[in-house]
Amino acid sequence: MKKLICFVAVFMLPFLVGFKGEVTRAKGVEFYKGSFAEALKASKETGKPIFIDVFATWCGPCRQLKKSFRDDAVGTYYNKNFICFSVDGETVEGRVIRSAYNISSYPTLLIVNQDGKQLARTEGYMKPYILINFGRRVIP
Repeated sequence: MKKLICFVAVFMLPFLVGFKGEVTRAKGVEFYKGSFAEALKASKETGKPIFIDVFATWCGPCRQLKKSFRDDAVGTYYNKNFICFSVDGETVEGRVIRSAYNISSYPTLLIVNQDGKQLARTEGYMKPYILINFGRRVIP
């Protein structure tokens, strides 16, 4: 019996402790940490179009959409194929983008090329698989 306890203590306990209470989180979409001008520059350097999420902090559908952005499959697809950029439409930069792309509702999702030309657009909440299909309009 002592051997069994020693075995558990020496070999199994580190595994049990290491996994106790850990929750594996999906990586999700990794949004660019910079300005829109910098995202355009990164787009030119990588050749990837830009996926833009224009949201408002008070917007219920925007908060729901954030959950879709945390989906593993959504993150895998968008991180591979796009420079992903998210902006609060109520900020100074957000108002400039809203004006440039004639955005009047939240959330609005855009895909633009490296020159900022709009390639695709949609509005409102989307489930993860629909969000992926939106991106596939531009990159299958």
